[in-house]
Amino acid sequence: MIFKTGSGWKACYDTDAERYFGEYGGIQSYHLFELTKDLYDQLNEEMSEYDAAVIMHEGRHLYMSVDDRCGPPYTVVFDDDYEKLCPWAKVMKSGRVWPDELTDAAVEIFESEKNNREQRRKKREQRTKDKSKE
Repeated sequence: MIFKTGSGWKACYDTDAERYFGEYGGIQSYHLFELTKDLYDQLNEEMSEYDAAVIMHEGRHLYMSVDDRCGPPYTVVFDDDYEKLCPWAKVMKSGRVWPDELTDAAVEIFESEKNNREQRRKKREQRTKDKSKE
């Protein structure tokens, strides 16, 4: 694994899987993303957390935890494999985890989560098949 780090952010190139990932944030807000090579290449160690976050938000959101005092803390798991994909990440957890149905709805509604639609739709289809077998 090859890492890039900056103030408040970290990115990883997993040489075995040939995939790119990034994380930023802390106690109030934490995010984990899958990145493209192009996005990863844009990151440099001198850039601020804000600038790195702007780039990372172009990737596929894997995980988000929020505890910003604007409401109760919550966690959204966009990809259940986030721990396998990013074993190096310092994942922050806050409050309750959103149920799959709420996460699926958010992915369908919010344009910022469009990169998760295909993966979430497949997961939802599998859940439906599993329920019909019961």
